[in-house]
Amino acid sequence: MDLGHYTYLALNIATLFFPLILSFDKKVAFYKMWGTLIPAILITAAVFIPWDMWKTSLGVWSFNPDYILGIFIGNLPIEEWLFFITVPYAILFVYECLKAYTPDILQPFGKKISKGVFVVLLFITVFFTDRTYTVITFPFAALFLVVHHLWLKNNIAGRFWVAYLVHLIPFFLVNGILTSLPVVMYNPSEYIGLRIMSVPVEDSVYSLLLFLMNVTLHEGFMQRKKAH
Repeated sequence: MDLGHYTYLALNIATLFFPLILSFDKKVAFYKMWGTLIPAILITAAVFIPWDMWKTSLGVWSFNPDYILGIFIGNLPIEEWLFFITVPYAILFVYECLKAYTPDILQPFGKKISKGVFVVLLFITVFFTDRTYTVITFPFAALFLVVHHLWLKNNIAGRFWVAYLVHLIPFFLVNGILTSLPVVMYNPSEYIGLRIMSVPVEDSVYSLLLFLMNVTLHEGFMQRKKAH
């Protein structure tokens, strides 16, 4: 996929297109959740955008001028700002569709999976303290797993992990394009160096954190709404 300067913008539009159109499906009725969905997305974006700006300033990654419009807000292209709207909308749509159409098959194992992932993330961090992308992303994701379980007393971890695994299919498709062209260029000294296809393994943890924060806020706001 090479659309020149419109490439990253086109990926954002493609990511949002079907989830937005299908938001009016009667069983999922995703549009009825916009009241909790939009605050969750905006709050998460308010965390991730400054974080992205910081990592860009550190030289962890940069953006290929051949594939972006060249419009910047701060040190991020406008497409990167849009990324934190389009991607969370799409992944929360996947999450809610799976809730509506599939059983919670991992419900008995959700918390155990979270504990295992927590340990693995911290273990890897210890060995790569000199890699900025790794040492920031892995422990932050581990910490937010704790926040998730402390805040949401009902066990939705099983549903989250199923949705996360399903989301990896479009994740590797979209990120594969971003990293193979590449639209986003990574400093090899700032990450482990392990890639799945063309995608740095840190990106999958970054996406885990993005997904988890959005789901946690979305579910938390829905619980509060039902309580009133």
